[in-house]
Amino acid sequence: AVAAYGVSKRALTAIKFTGGKITVNGVEQNVRYPLKVGDEVVITFPPEERSAGLIPTYQPLHIVYEDEALLIIDKPAYQSTIPSREHPTNSVANDLCGYFEQQQLPSTAHIVTRLDRDTSGLMCIAKHRHVHHIMSEMQQRGELSRQYEAIVAGHVASNQSIIAPIGRKEGSIIERTVCEHGQYAHTDVTVVEYAFLQELPITHVALQLYTGRTHQIRVHMAHIGHPLVGDTLYGGSTKLPRQALHCACIQFKHPLTQQPMHFKSKLPSDMAIS
Repeated sequence: AVAAYGVSKRALTAIKFTGGKITVNGVEQNVRYPLKVGDEVVITFPPEERSAGLIPTYQPLHIVYEDEALLIIDKPAYQSTIPSREHPTNSVANDLCGYFEQQQLPSTAHIVTRLDRDTSGLMCIAKHRHVHHIMSEMQQRGELSRQYEAIVAGHVASNQSIIAPIGRKEGSIIERTVCEHGQYAHTDVTVVEYAFLQELPITHVALQLYTGRTHQIRVHMAHIGHPLVGDTLYGGSTKLPRQALHCACIQFKHPLTQQPMHFKSKLPSDMAIS
């Protein structure tokens, strides 16, 4: 019965062995207890511990929305989502741990939607592993929608769908490319505005992702001859110091209440072209 509420087998194992519990009508029971119509089931998940290498930092988060289950934040450009060798602290994950510590919330960083370091915009964060599990499954079913905005080189001739498989580029651990043996990837491109940047023709585009491959937008736009301005990895110009990409909208049904959720973020000033 608990599986109908998205409780995973892994979570049930954690409840059994690491400090959680299940009660039926106020009495602790195990997962084999037979339920009747009208029974009240309460699941208490075990307390979470962050990994030793995830050091709390205390930069303020730009919180767009928060409830007991999740956070929506607006990430600035030049901040990593998770720590790396080059940037071991001050990532979103570090700041979340610091924020949860200040709120006395026994949780760690459960990042549902990641963004590249140079990409700005909306990110979805789960406050505990159960919600993270539900939202990960929603993502796999295409029930969590993200729309992006970008500034790309050249004047994109028309709205279009790009359906082209993406895989690792041979000889690189970072770069991706469109290749025959890659994973299915689908991006819709809508022209918003044409302009010029220091005499370089550019287009402001809106992008709808139907899959979530690494660097998907950057690879697809370069593939059709319109790399993102500032994206030197994929052939973009150096007219901006970062790739001009922003997550402008996230939509989904709340993982616990099923209420429709819709969040928007304005284009940052460094991407404004008019």
